[in-house]
Amino acid sequence: MEGLHLTADLRGVDAALPPMRDVDALATLCRGAVAEAGLTGVAELFHRFSSDDPQSGITGVVLLAESHVAVHTWPELGGVTLDVYVCNYGADNSAKAEALMTALVAAFAPASVARQSLSRAAA
Repeated sequence: MEGLHLTADLRGVDAALPPMRDVDALATLCRGAVAEAGLTGVAELFHRFSSDDPQSGITGVVLLAESHVAVHTWPELGGVTLDVYVCNYGADNSAKAEALMTALVAAFAPASVARQSLSRAAA
């Protein structure tokens, strides 16, 4: 169960960016970033927080053959949280995880970023 778990809390994100409120735009961004990083998406789900409010945020997850990426947007707060986890069982996917996180952070162009990194290792 060795792997790398990365998280980032983004602040000062422009609420007008399409991935902040548009489910299809966020899904496209995530799919593209996963592919560019050389990871393998196997399933996905994207959901608007409020089906009655097209301006509400989105939560989305892409299940990876290597583990997962999750994104949550709060346009009303200019915030985004990102979660990238990759297993390193068959190969060291750490550089791919870092590339995926870097691409997602860049796409949201936040004013500030708080990043965390956790190396997970077998007991």
